[in-house]
Amino acid sequence: MTHITTQSAVSPIWPFADGSAAPAIVEFDFAQYYLPGAPVVPLIAALVFDKGGDPSVIITDNVSKAREWLGENSLTFENLANLSACVQAPVICLTDAIRLAPVHIAKPWGQEIWFTGIEARGQSSVTDGNYRMPLPWLLAIGADYLLQRSGGEPNLLKILDPLAEEVFGDLYFELHEEKREVYVVTGVDPRAWPDGVGAIRYGFDQEARRRAGDDATFRCQYLAAVKAYEQIRRAIDSRLDKIRMEIGVGLNEPIDAATLKEWLNRIPRQLQEAESAARELMQSYTHRHPLRLGDVVKVSCLTPHALQHGVRTVEFQTPVYERKILNFGQKVLTQDHWDTEAAVAIMNLDNQMAEDLAVVAASDAYSLEQVVKFDDFQAFRLTLAPGADFSLAMGDSYKLVMAVEGEIHVGSQLLGREEAVLVPRTAGVCRISSSENARAVCLISLPVSADQ
Repeated sequence: MTHITTQSAVSPIWPFADGSAAPAIVEFDFAQYYLPGAPVVPLIAALVFDKGGDPSVIITDNVSKAREWLGENSLTFENLANLSACVQAPVICLTDAIRLAPVHIAKPWGQEIWFTGIEARGQSSVTDGNYRMPLPWLLAIGADYLLQRSGGEPNLLKILDPLAEEVFGDLYFELHEEKREVYVVTGVDPRAWPDGVGAIRYGFDQEARRRAGDDATFRCQYLAAVKAYEQIRRAIDSRLDKIRMEIGVGLNEPIDAATLKEWLNRIPRQLQEAESAARELMQSYTHRHPLRLGDVVKVSCLTPHALQHGVRTVEFQTPVYERKILNFGQKVLTQDHWDTEAAVAIMNLDNQMAEDLAVVAASDAYSLEQVVKFDDFQAFRLTLAPGADFSLAMGDSYKLVMAVEGEIHVGSQLLGREEAVLVPRTAGVCRISSSENARAVCLISLPVSADQ
């Protein structure tokens, strides 16, 4: 047995790099780089091979209990489940699909569900169905082996989960100058959209644009409508802030919709009616595009957009944080101003969506379409006929797979809708298959290599 002790996890810890199949115990201090001050947490990893030569690992911060167990028991694959129960940490096979356990991040309009998020606001986890541990702990033992030769982190896989109620669940109406976004619809809440057809506010109403006579006039009319609404919005938010202060709630803390409704009952009805009328006028200049389960929206730069309430989507985006907020039906918590004037000056006035998806490969059993290709990663939509399978060649990098419709098997993992796995670089070829009685749709995301 190999026993390694290190004082730092600056470089990857990968006891299998020399081809040894001996069990290994690794103790290391992990600097949580995603938290302020990068606090260090002591971790211990126990790594073993099964009879087929596949490695599995347990990583835990319960170092003393793990040491005690290891001092009294042999570290074997057959005994790994007992160690897992003792320290309450998952057993992760490093050559199979690894199930992701998401973290939920509160937003004024609902929540984001991160499957691979690693930052101060929250860290996603991996799980064996019994226990879970933070994803960055797993990557600490060798991101260049599990992900790609350059190491790093997986691209962010997340779901936008707006509330099902109009206004409260509508996202910011915003545009981006550089950041590119792609939405894939994974659910339409029947409470908000009984016919199964949701919406995204995307670009502008072309009839209103024609009525204005010219685009300069249209921009002025729209800006005036937003400014009129903003004045009423700020008057309401000022009253709500007083309620926050009265009960000791932070001025920029997200508040659930039920509480906001209670607070709004204390706002004069005349002011609420003025807000509703001004919001309706402002939004009459914009266009709402219908969305159904499985639809893909590629958001063009400079085009204002706002996903609407009750429409859940997977979002793929370039790693650039920049936006201009034109308006919002609630208080903006992340900044103290709107960017309407600057946005109106540069915004695209069209409402046309991008082209259909390109088919990469197809047969009677499956269809593989490219959803998007950014500089650093790309995403595909795989549609499988009932009982079909697709071999996912790993190449030299990891892949992320999420079920969108039906059920799929990815390696040994069975995924239902909106469940996801990380398929590590060490997995080799991974098979994706659908059930015998229903078609299935999944999303596959992977890095863009230098030769693509």
